Amino acid sequence: MLNRILIAGALAAVPMLMPAAAHAQSSAQNSVLIIYGNDKCPTNSNGEEIVVCKRLDEAERFRIPSNLRDQGGPPQKTESWAVRSQDAVTAGNFGTGSCTSVGANGSTGCFVKRATAARAETRARRKAEQNLPLP
Repeated sequence: MLNRILIAGALAAVPMLMPAAAHAQSSAQNSVLIIYGNDKCPTNSNGEEIVVCKRLDEAERFRIPSNLRDQGGPPQKTESWAVRSQDAVTAGNFGTGSCTSVGANGSTGCFVKRATAARAETRARRKAEQNLPLP
């Protein structure tokens, strides 16, 4: 009994889907193509499709798209493992030059750590400003 109801419902839904499919085939197709250098923008012979071409420089042909190139992210993901492992080397240090509250002048190491990180951020920002794509 349940199977007959399901089959009847499916058969009743088929005519409702057919006009939408026929309309989708008859509507004009629009597309945007990215072309490089002096490549020719293709034209459609049947006249029902609109083709818009966006021309980019030839140097961009085999590059990763600009919206995917520089996604940034946390700095620890862009640092090498050797740089990140330095924290493990200095984990038990205390006293002058360490970043700890134990021992005399432990805070001097914290200042050096922050100053080094700020200097690295400034260098990275300047480098990123120099690598901006030309309009």
